[in-house]
Amino acid sequence: LRYHRGDVGWWRLVWWGEKASGVSLGMWVGPCFVSAWLSAAPALAMIRLTVTPKISLVDEPLKIQVSGLPPSQLVNLQASLTDEKGLLFCSQALYWSDEAGEVDLERAAATGGDYVGVQPMGLFQCLKPEKLFHRLMKRDVMQSPFRVRLDLFDSYHPMFSSPRDQPAASQTVERWYVAPGVQRVQIRGSRVRGALFLPPGEGPFPGLIDMFGLVGGLTEFRASLLASRGFAALALAYFAYEDLPSFLDEVDLEYFEEAANILLEHPKVGGAGVGVVAICKGAEIALAMATFLPQITATVCINGTNAIHGTALRYRDLHISPIPYKFECVRFTPLGLLSFFSVMGDTRAEANQGSIIPVEKAQGQLLLVVGESDQNYNSKAYAEEVMERMRRHGRKNSTLLSYPGAGHLIEPPGSPFCPCSRNPFVVLPLMWGGEAQPHAAAQEHSWREIQKFLCQHLGHVGSCPA
Repeated sequence: LRYHRGDVGWWRLVWWGEKASGVSLGMWVGPCFVSAWLSAAPALAMIRLTVTPKISLVDEPLKIQVSGLPPSQLVNLQASLTDEKGLLFCSQALYWSDEAGEVDLERAAATGGDYVGVQPMGLFQCLKPEKLFHRLMKRDVMQSPFRVRLDLFDSYHPMFSSPRDQPAASQTVERWYVAPGVQRVQIRGSRVRGALFLPPGEGPFPGLIDMFGLVGGLTEFRASLLASRGFAALALAYFAYEDLPSFLDEVDLEYFEEAANILLEHPKVGGAGVGVVAICKGAEIALAMATFLPQITATVCINGTNAIHGTALRYRDLHISPIPYKFECVRFTPLGLLSFFSVMGDTRAEANQGSIIPVEKAQGQLLLVVGESDQNYNSKAYAEEVMERMRRHGRKNSTLLSYPGAGHLIEPPGSPFCPCSRNPFVVLPLMWGGEAQPHAAAQEHSWREIQKFLCQHLGHVGSCPA
């Protein structure tokens, strides 16, 4: 790009092409334009957006900084990624630069956008789907990361920005769900289906089973992260996967006992018992495993129940009838979302006491993680009933972590806040509840506490989280 002065103060901007053969393209512009362009060009060239580290595990924090801005400049920071299904997730926040022309997300407070206040990882925690009611979940954890693009727009009017606007600076970071050296082993026992993630090295490593709820299939992202932190983690499917039943008609605890034994018999798994980490319906099953299976020595139940709901549980000669779902009590929000909160039967009713899990029989340690704004289960009440029952029987092997403002889907810190999403077995989207900022804080704190709990009660070859 070159410029030549013409008559009466006008300038000609000329673009020279490599293959133009002496032919140039250009336009005549006035002195005001040239003055603004010449003054802006050096400033724009100095603007820097730095993000460190560029490659990291998804549960690790990043340091995001902007420099080279004019003092007191309003900027718009945006994050975006495309998931494996081609769905776009985005977030944005507005910041003022300080007197040095810098924005440091560890100190600067966002004034608007998807969040406000000091939230160093707010752009990642608030990623939301372009198409409503989709949940960001990593499916192929081994072969590729999520690539998140961060863009800085030097704009006073972000709400009027155009897709054609060019960012003043950009960076792309890789967020992995598996550390280098972690192995994935497909598990196909006589009945058991899942994927075992093994940390690098010879071991032996503490073993655990990782389960999700009524989404079905095989979800691996939490197990792969736990393996990256030193645990041999078995992501366990229990319906709607391969040759397993398409629907969960009954919980056969012997299936889960076989999974525990597969772990204990693995040459790289050490210790006398295994752990369980589970959420939703999976947490209900995990509580039953802790109660009836001697192999289970440490159990983490995230937003689960204290009783058998909806589907009966069977274990050898034991049969526990469920508390029936009350589908006639389902609630619809003004946006057409479903809340199952009132569908769950009353666990304090006399008629339902035979369905309560006798958790006082559990020999291992229990950690209950609860979001107090859960809109799927009355998780806080269920957890408090567990604690009350344990106290009544003189048991001291249970701990409750309760988080105000957190919703149902308490996941590792790399998972954005998801207040509602679709479920493959339900026609309308489901309400999960929660508020973005306290939910994100709950994910960060609980993830550390879960790892510390597992380290303490399963043993660990490395150092536990501080």
